[in-house]
Amino acid sequence: MNYNMAKEHFTKKKDSSKSFPIVAIGASFGWLKAISVLLQNLPVNTGMAFIYVQHLDPHHKSFLPSILARSTKMKVQKIKDMVQMEPDNVHVIPYNKGIEVTDGHIHLTPRGNKFSTINTLFTSLAETHKDNAIGVILSGYGSDGALGLKAIKKAGGLTFAQDGSAEVHSMPDSAISLGVVDFILSPKEIALELARLSKKGLLSRKFIV
Repeated sequence: MNYNMAKEHFTKKKDSSKSFPIVAIGASFGWLKAISVLLQNLPVNTGMAFIYVQHLDPHHKSFLPSILARSTKMKVQKIKDMVQMEPDNVHVIPYNKGIEVTDGHIHLTPRGNKFSTINTLFTSLAETHKDNAIGVILSGYGSDGALGLKAIKKAGGLTFAQDGSAEVHSMPDSAISLGVVDFILSPKEIALELARLSKKGLLSRKFIV
């Protein structure tokens, strides 16, 4: 997707009640370097809300919020049930729950198959936030996230997948093979592209979910 296409995407529905983009990021094996680099290169004031989800062992407590907080000055917080998403915040999946988006809030669900966690989030985000949904697939084994990106793309949102810089290519390659990825970039380039969209004034600043 080129710059003009991106501009058209973000300006076609300025009157949307869900007026800031939600960026859902999914990863698995090889996640640490990828998400760290992405966050390190994101400004703290893009006007986007971020949700980070990855495959976690439901029996071992996760320290994801504290790990991710080392890479950004945005507020990083573990998701609590029905928390309202806010711009310039990073919301992190709990280790023992699934998550989905419901009308501007993140809803905790019973933990199911951890290898479909990303698809569940992406699909619910597409249903609720339509063209204000942005999906990002980073390094990982398997194909989780591919069908979710397809749903986001169908709903009019934007889709990203990590390029050959991924430590494990399976997840991003599965999404790319479906032909539903707008941008195939490194984590740093993904961050810079998101920042560029924001800096150019392509995003609504109403901040109303």
